[in-house]
Amino acid sequence: MPIGRVLPQALAAWVPFYYGWIVLACLCCAGFARQGPAVATLSIFVEPLTRDFGWSRTAVSGAVSLGGLLAALISPLIGPLLDRRGSRLVLCVAVLVNGIALLLLSLTPSLLFFYLLFCIARMNWAGPFDLGIYGALNNWFLARRTVAASIATLAQMLGLVAMPLIAQFAISHDGWRAGWIALGAVTLIVGFVPVCLFMVRRPEDMGLQPDRADLVIQSPGATAPPLAEPRFSRRQAIRTSGFWLLMLYTVMVYPVQAGVSLHQAPHLVERGLEPTTAALIVSCFSLMSGLATIACGFLPRRLPIRFPLALSGLLLAVGTSLMPGIGSAADGYLAAGIFGVGIGGVLTLVPVAWADYFGRANYGAIRGIALSVQVLAQATGPLLSGALYDLTGTYTVSLRCFAALSVLSILAALAARQPQNVG
Repeated sequence: MPIGRVLPQALAAWVPFYYGWIVLACLCCAGFARQGPAVATLSIFVEPLTRDFGWSRTAVSGAVSLGGLLAALISPLIGPLLDRRGSRLVLCVAVLVNGIALLLLSLTPSLLFFYLLFCIARMNWAGPFDLGIYGALNNWFLARRTVAASIATLAQMLGLVAMPLIAQFAISHDGWRAGWIALGAVTLIVGFVPVCLFMVRRPEDMGLQPDRADLVIQSPGATAPPLAEPRFSRRQAIRTSGFWLLMLYTVMVYPVQAGVSLHQAPHLVERGLEPTTAALIVSCFSLMSGLATIACGFLPRRLPIRFPLALSGLLLAVGTSLMPGIGSAADGYLAAGIFGVGIGGVLTLVPVAWADYFGRANYGAIRGIALSVQVLAQATGPLLSGALYDLTGTYTVSLRCFAALSVLSILAALAARQPQNVG
């Protein structure tokens, strides 16, 4: 029996609780390690790289967009592989490639070399990591799916906090090349080892069942015993209105998430706040996102997920509507806090919604298509915000556009009823 089965079987026989929690711990490690090529982490390297090589900041930022475009192209191809082979293979390759790419970035001699390695790492960040983490999570959890998703998303947010700090600590001691080495080492140690040793594709591979499989998803308004878990093929899913309405929701909210997040600090400074105050408000935004992620774990599983999705869209609409009128620190904290809660809901609940609506069997193939659209939508937000700022001299117009998109996302969420079960 391969090591990928021996150790999990031995551990499952020893631990007195459901093995899915071990899988979730592995996914948290992978999610933490995922953040090496995150935008927040790259921001730590922008100043030393542009100083040493004379690159423009636009040139450095372009690697993020190109990596996202590559992720949009490969995600539909990785999804079916995920369904056949499981998350262990996808995540092991993603972590290994990212760790090596980050280590090799310490040898960067040119912009072309930087683009080659960082785009690969960023492509993994946006595609394989997302599919692998939530694919495994949705395979192992049904009744506690929102709890597991909130824990996994929170681990990724912790990684987003820790990775820039790790990079900055190494850079302050030995320069930017040491920063890349530190990130690569953390990625491999934290992410690769637990996933390689203890990940299992799905509970049925170990003779287990998903957690409390008797409490599976019910159709809205159902009073009879729970229905069987949905089981849609990719072709069947595409033929449902629920698929396209969830896709529409994605197209509405993710430009808002990326566009506001990237330009939030300069907008606050433009509104007359001190840079230090702006940084604290951005931190409040991140904190509230994390709290919202935790709160999602307490949502009742029998509550149709389209209602929390609509609430998240409403919070985004309110937050972005308040931002153009910010005139004090208190205004900034209020707008950022409301917006942060909405973002935390979106990041946690969207992957859960795809699994709730279409089941576990072909999650990768179905989510792979949606993820391509999501990555492209995220790329449009910062571009729209930057272009409208260059045209008008303020962020007011872009924020009003984002508020309008958020309102439309509420309608899309409410209309996105769970498709009829074909399982």
